[in-house]
Amino acid sequence: MRRGIAATALVATLALAATACGGDTKDSGGDSQSGGELSGTVTWWDTSNDAEKASFQKIAEAFTAKHPKVTVKYVNVPYGDAQNKVKNAFSSGSEAPDVIRADVGWVADFASLGYLDEVPADTVKKVDAEFLPQAAASGKYEGKTYAVPQVIDTLGLFYNKKMLADAGVQPPKTLEEVKTAAAAIKAKTGKAGLYLRGDDSYWFLPLIYGEGGDLVDAKTKTVTVDNPAGVKAFKTARDLVTSGAAITNATDGWTNMQTAFKSGEAAMMINGPWAVADTYAGDQFKDKANLGVAPVPAGSVKAGSPQGGHDLAVYAGSKNRAASHAFVEYMTSQEVQVQSAKELSLLPTRTAAYEQPDVKSSEMVQFFKPAVDKAVERAWIPENGSLFEPLKVEYTKAITGAATPEDAAKAAGVEFRKILKGWN
Repeated sequence: MRRGIAATALVATLALAATACGGDTKDSGGDSQSGGELSGTVTWWDTSNDAEKASFQKIAEAFTAKHPKVTVKYVNVPYGDAQNKVKNAFSSGSEAPDVIRADVGWVADFASLGYLDEVPADTVKKVDAEFLPQAAASGKYEGKTYAVPQVIDTLGLFYNKKMLADAGVQPPKTLEEVKTAAAAIKAKTGKAGLYLRGDDSYWFLPLIYGEGGDLVDAKTKTVTVDNPAGVKAFKTARDLVTSGAAITNATDGWTNMQTAFKSGEAAMMINGPWAVADTYAGDQFKDKANLGVAPVPAGSVKAGSPQGGHDLAVYAGSKNRAASHAFVEYMTSQEVQVQSAKELSLLPTRTAAYEQPDVKSSEMVQFFKPAVDKAVERAWIPENGSLFEPLKVEYTKAITGAATPEDAAKAAGVEFRKILKGWN
């Protein structure tokens, strides 16, 4: 995922060429507007998970009710493959999607390479006035807006209410309390206290925030993952496993985590609102009331959880930009966001959506909204997404004992500085 100067220049040149090509053909074929009516095909690459994709496909294809001459081609792209797949499609200009669902950490990267069309001025005004400020920030790069926020999220502690009650413990507020609670759960049920993902560095973020640290300081262009707080975070991850408080796995963490929690093999897990629909499908949560969610337990300094979410953006080389921008506006409308909150427990990015009955009545949305308000905003830099791969390698080594926490932090810092040229 690292890019050298020559590679970056080549990719940017290809992106600009694709943009120019799209501009040359904008008024013919796919982007035609007969009498102001949108027409043609909009291809949308959606990165939602298996529990969400059917709902999003149905919502997306309903766009044709508003614009009968537009056909929406829905394509679900597995999240883990999406960033590289999108880059490859955009850089070649071949079979590239018109609209993408991008992780908030990818937008600056795609925009810096010239891949994204600017959001129309009228829509930018709405985004700035009607959307949560922290959500709107993720779609901006160098003072311009390239994406519209679709959903916003953060992490929380999911817990099995019955298992905790049977063990006589309350949802832990700190990681030290997690260890105490896990011991009681093990003694009472023989099951694990916590499943902590060891194969995805996003789950490392609450640990480093909890020690008062961060991956980088974008203002001073300083790498901080290997400072004392970072080392302590790697130590904390390993300690949770060696103490018996948590179980983990170095591969296929999502499936293993969900299976363990839904079947009652683990009483707690750290996850986000995107996991609610799938979690309800588990045997332990046939009674939805058995699912509890609490803030991510604090480290030795504070509690902290990352701001996440997804934005929708239009490819700069799209031959149907007008319909594509209209599709993005529809998919981020209050009506659609309320529907997604009702069906999938996903958090809206529009401020007024939280006043709607179907959002107010969602227990999970109402829990996660205050958590989102306190979430740590990540550095919206082009290299944001590229940092997670080397971090994942070192996090997995540390949590499984393949490397010492000190070595893992040091190695992560070395790789970060290779990506972030000129940073301290």
